[in-house]
Amino acid sequence: MKGIWTKQTLINLLLGQFLSLLITATGFLSSELARKGINAPTSQSFLNYVLLALFYGVLMIYRQEGIKAKWYFYVLLGIVDVEANFLVVKAYQYTSLTSVMLLDCWAIPCVLLFTWFFLKTKYRPRKLVGVAICISGLVLVIFSDVHAADRSSGSNPIKGDIIVIAGATLYAVSNVSEEFFVKSADMVELMAFLGLFGAIASGCQIGILERNELRSIHWSAGAALPFVGFSLAMFLFYSFVPVLLKRSGATMLNLALLTSDMWAVVIRIFVYHQKVDWIYFVAFAAVAVGLLVYSGRDKVDKNVADEGIVRSKRFDEETGLDPARKDAIESSRTEENRQSFDAETMPGIQFQGR
Repeated sequence: MKGIWTKQTLINLLLGQFLSLLITATGFLSSELARKGINAPTSQSFLNYVLLALFYGVLMIYRQEGIKAKWYFYVLLGIVDVEANFLVVKAYQYTSLTSVMLLDCWAIPCVLLFTWFFLKTKYRPRKLVGVAICISGLVLVIFSDVHAADRSSGSNPIKGDIIVIAGATLYAVSNVSEEFFVKSADMVELMAFLGLFGAIASGCQIGILERNELRSIHWSAGAALPFVGFSLAMFLFYSFVPVLLKRSGATMLNLALLTSDMWAVVIRIFVYHQKVDWIYFVAFAAVAVGLLVYSGRDKVDKNVADEGIVRSKRFDEETGLDPARKDAIESSRTEENRQSFDAETMPGIQFQGR
């Protein structure tokens, strides 16, 4: 057990829980705005994109480094991310906070498919079992929304569920794209351009769809504070997501965010004083167990890694290879492998050296 639960695994779990708390905060604030009758999902995310563009854009200018990926890929990523946020926030008008948080797990099978197909990620049976357990919560929550008396918290739960699933699919596309760019390009560049093009796409959509809604809002502390709080929570969330993506990938990110459902239930019970159907608790248990199963490091992986270290040391001893020379060779091989990966995986993207 000690060999499976490494320090890196625990750090990834804690980072995932921090992101889970942030996403729960955004869900709570979105639900509050929906309860006040404010229907401006794109406007809620606009300030977040502006903050990303300003903060990381200044860092890019300060570093004075060339762009490592084609800018138009960031344009597409910005549009996909904006629409994903739009759909998920829109769903709060039709279904409950808990349902939205749970149905986000639809992004997990999508991430698995996209990472396997585009990033050539390999998943061992243990990982797939953990994902399958998490996805079981998806079936349970849909069953609950259809048959249980949970409709008081939403005007049209089924419509809301469909909107969430569509948004979760776009989230999967966005997460996998971010994983590729953060590992192959640069985190600061990714966040700067995501903020820039996300702000432009959001601004255009606000001008088309939400002008009248913004005019009709009676701005007060009760309306402005949720907007500002949502943007700050999203800014922190977007800033730390690339860290977890680089450490453990998009699948781990989406699995970690499923624990936000537990925090959502706490909010629903103690803040809204609503009753929660018993099926939700079964779904929560499935999510928690699946996350633990997925997060644990496979013993076979550890054994392979240990054997590789032993063989490397034995080879060095037999050949008398100098450590400094060995480091230079390994560095050269790493660079060659990275260039080969860039050329073979995404031939349409050209990366420049720092």
